[in-house]
This record gives sequence, C-alpha cells and structure tokens, in this order.
Amino acid sequence: MLSLLPGSSVSSVPLELRQAALHWLGVPEAAAKSAGVMALQRAWQEGGLSLDVEAGLTGNELIPGHPLRPELVSPTAVPRRSMRTEEGRAAMIHALAHIEFNAINLALDAIWRFPGMPRDYYADWLQVAAEEAKHFDLLAGNLRSKGHAYGDFSAHNSLWDMAEKTSGDILARMALVPRTMEARGLDATPPLRAKIAHAGDAAAAEILDIILADEIGHVLIGNRWYKWVCEQRGLEPDATYAELAATFRAPQLRGPFNLEARKAAGFSESELAALSAKK
Repeated sequence: MLSLLPGSSVSSVPLELRQAALHWLGVPEAAAKSAGVMALQRAWQEGGLSLDVEAGLTGNELIPGHPLRPELVSPTAVPRRSMRTEEGRAAMIHALAHIEFNAINLALDAIWRFPGMPRDYYADWLQVAAEEAKHFDLLAGNLRSKGHAYGDFSAHNSLWDMAEKTSGDILARMALVPRTMEARGLDATPPLRAKIAHAGDAAAAEILDIILADEIGHVLIGNRWYKWVCEQRGLEPDATYAELAATFRAPQLRGPFNLEARKAAGFSESELAALSAKK
C-alpha cells in the first residue's frame, strides 16, 4: 500500500506508523513531504499500517528535513512588507505556508518521539499532520498563482525551536506547542483574514477560513492530550501550565484573543477568564 507514496517503495517507507512518521519528518522536499503524509493517513485509515506504541525510536541530526530554501533567519530579520502590494501579500502567504510546513513536522514529531501513549493519540496527530499538509498545499498553490513559490522569501523557525526545547517531555510539548504557539494562530487569523479580504484576495481569504476551522481542532487535540497527561501524573492543569511556561520561557500571551475559538479548542473557563483580563 505504501508503494503509492511519491518517490517511495514498500522497502523504503516503514509499514509501522511511528517509524513512517520519522521517515517523512526527515524528508526535505516540501511537496514530497506533504504528499507523503497525506498518503500515510490514507494507508492508516485503510489498515495498511501497524502501530508499536512502546518502541523507543531514535532520530538523527537530519530531522526535521527541510529544503535549502527558504533561507532561515531570526524572526527580527524577516523583512516587513506592505499588504497593499502584490509582493507584500505573496510574502504573507509565504510566511503562512512556512508555518504550515513546520506544523507538518511538529505533528510527525509528536507521533514518533513519544512512546507509551494510547492509540488514539497517534491517530490524532496523524490527522493533524495530514490537515497541515493540506493547508501547505493550498497556500503553495496560492503562491504559485501570484508568481512565486515556497522558498522565494526568507522565514524563521521559532515554532520548531520550541519543539526542540520540549523534546524531552510530552507534557511540556503538549502545553507549549499546540496550546501555546499554535493557539496564537486562533487569535491572529481573523484580523489577518480581514486584511487579505480587504485587499481583494478572496481566494487567500477562503484558505484562511479553512485553516482556522481545522486549527481549532488541532489545538483541541493538544488540549486533550495535555490534560490527559496531567491526569496521569496527578497534576493540576492550570498551575502546571504556568510552571511550564516559566521554565521553558514560552512567549508571553498578548491580546486581542479569539475567546470563542479558544473555547471551542478546549481551553478552560478559568483560562479564558485569565485571557479576558489581559485585554
């Protein structure tokens, strides 16, 4: 079944889900990674993959695989471009595509790196990986319609930086990647969508609608498994989150917040109240 994956054969792509996730995490070419991940989800749904939740897998220095372009720079070195220009809008779509490329890697990393979780955990993150791949393809297609391609603009890697910081503890990973770094997208997407629509780019605005709807589900998955691990360890989620955010120097949360989306994504009433007080 996995022989249908692009550029692959049964012998080159593992038939076990976590090993396959590690394989695709290491693939550098963005389009191949995206297509491979979506095919991986189909294979899982069709029963073509096994799952070994206890295997202790080892990555290498080549993960995550990423293409030679875009050039990766510090967040402060990414040029600011006006949304009033076609070039500026293309740069913004490129930035979003890079976020989605990183998000594919983050979901794959959550699958292979952390053993001993319930089967549903791995299925959840495979779904996330496939949906992030869909988002990347949509944005890459929009870029092509603007005369550009993924890699044409510089980008930063702060999402993956937090993944590296939390690689040793699934509790920290669930707390600080999906429900912190990725949840910021729930707040940022609506005003960005409004700007893009105001600029007359209806196609890009529609893509952002798709992304926001899916990302609510992704953050919900992060919340679900964060709270599950807290319960397993006998920890109170809110206090534990505050400790983890301080320990790992997570970015400070700044409003305005999309409280409706955050509620749908599983944030507690106490968390929402605290965010409301930050406005």
